[in-house]
Amino acid sequence: MTAENTTALSSPHATSLPRKRLGLRRNSLALQVLGRVSSGIVVLWAAVTLSFISVYLAPGDIVSILIGEQLRTPDVEAAIRAEWGLDQPILSQYFSYLSRLLHGDFGRSYILQTDVSGLVLSQIVPTLKLTAAALVVAVIFAIVSAVLTAGKRLPSAIAGGLELLLISTPSFWLGIVLLFIFSFTLKIFPVSGDRNLSALVLPALSLGLSLGAVVGQVLRQGLERALEQPFTLTVRSWGASDIIVRLRHGLRHAALPAVTLTGWLIGNLLSGAVITEAVFGRPGLGRITVGAVLSHDLPVVLAVAILSALIYVVLSTLVDVLYLLLDPRLRDDNRGASK
Repeated sequence: MTAENTTALSSPHATSLPRKRLGLRRNSLALQVLGRVSSGIVVLWAAVTLSFISVYLAPGDIVSILIGEQLRTPDVEAAIRAEWGLDQPILSQYFSYLSRLLHGDFGRSYILQTDVSGLVLSQIVPTLKLTAAALVVAVIFAIVSAVLTAGKRLPSAIAGGLELLLISTPSFWLGIVLLFIFSFTLKIFPVSGDRNLSALVLPALSLGLSLGAVVGQVLRQGLERALEQPFTLTVRSWGASDIIVRLRHGLRHAALPAVTLTGWLIGNLLSGAVITEAVFGRPGLGRITVGAVLSHDLPVVLAVAILSALIYVVLSTLVDVLYLLLDPRLRDDNRGASK
């Protein structure tokens, strides 16, 4: 090593260069996360705006749309006009609507004679519990199916056939079959309700298996491609077992498309939860949504739609952030500019 090289390596500028690059990469990741969050806020704002516009574009008087003709009395009509600010310009009504939503005020259900916020919040926990359990079922099913069958012709064909069957089966029909086998015949799980965790097993399976089948197919293909890469041969030469190679090294490379697909399919869990809750007689947003639609209780329907959009945006944003954490290449998009 020459004296010039020694001086260059020992200079404070050479020492601080990696730190600057690390700082730039962290700033790049923070900016990308902020961009994902900002996109989610825009999507949520669009959903709220569409809900507001839908009320005003619907045919008929807005008071009749909100409560119907049967419950329309002078006192109720005056309360609705004051709540929605119907005597004000449309832009003022819109900003008033946004302000009320930001404060957690979804209005009042004049059919049920209760605040919509309290009604919806009291039912959101069972729905979130079911959605989270179904997501866990989907992830476990996809990982187990892909890891055990990737690169193996016969097991892969059997798993592919099972996944195709699950994808083709509606969640409510699968729920009915599971009820018949495990509740009415074997009497292992309860038929309905939400008394304990055992009552959550069958709804989570009926809702999560179809999603797990879709993700499992994508994950298996990605894992098969990862197992053909040169790094796999290197890891095997170190003496690592096949299952370690698949779980610790191949799965991370194969997970990126599956994570993206999972984020896109999260909306199916929310919409499927409505039907699943009805099949299994569970409390949740599904029950009050069905009741609100049948009774034309528009404030409740709007609140459920907005809240569902919020849940979808939050989960999708978390998936996008997880994608950035799993793939370092996405965090280094600005690396060339920072050099």
